[in-house]
Amino acid sequence: MLARAIEETGLPTVAIALVKEHALRVKPPRALWAPFPFGFALGKPDDAAFQHKVIAAALGLLPEQAVPALAEFPEDADAPPLLLQASAAQAGAANREGDPADEVTALRGYYERWVEEHQGRTMVGLSGAPQRRFRGLVRWMQAFAAGDDAPYPDAPEGMAPARFLRLACDDLKAFFLEARLSRLPGESENDRQRWFWSETAMGSLIASAAARLVEQGDDRTAQGVAR
Repeated sequence: MLARAIEETGLPTVAIALVKEHALRVKPPRALWAPFPFGFALGKPDDAAFQHKVIAAALGLLPEQAVPALAEFPEDADAPPLLLQASAAQAGAANREGDPADEVTALRGYYERWVEEHQGRTMVGLSGAPQRRFRGLVRWMQAFAAGDDAPYPDAPEGMAPARFLRLACDDLKAFFLEARLSRLPGESENDRQRWFWSETAMGSLIASAAARLVEQGDDRTAQGVAR
């Protein structure tokens, strides 16, 4: 959104996006999707040659006039395998006993206030699951984490289960964090992330779902789920 505002002044912009679906929804004028874990926007640390390739690919979009334009960086970053955005210590202290569905219910009022105050703008909605049905979505995720591979009954037709899980986790994280922003608008981003990964049952559930994906050999989706 900032990129569009800057473009209106006559300055061309390009962004690096780590979540393709977010870039598709926000539609910056030019964006390079880099399929790397959060924290590695240019790839592996200290790999200057690779990072220069990412920067060059992004800057190469500047002449593009047919906007919005979204390109995909064609290589993986070989970044360290990340299962949690939270630290190992935070993950160890995570809430394993609470019910994430009850957390959804408790936060719904804050989330809906956030949406109302922002004229309907929200990052929730990538999976297509209505937020008023998130309790059922949570139960499906719990079953998946426990070993049940049954697909979500209302997933978009033709969407692979792992992709739906990734988008559902993005929706739930956005729901929680936007609700938290409504409740505690002055809280820092670090504290907000620490709260989600360390103190909520939802953070624990998403970590468990990511661990199940790793067991299935889908490390890349696991990185996207739990970041």
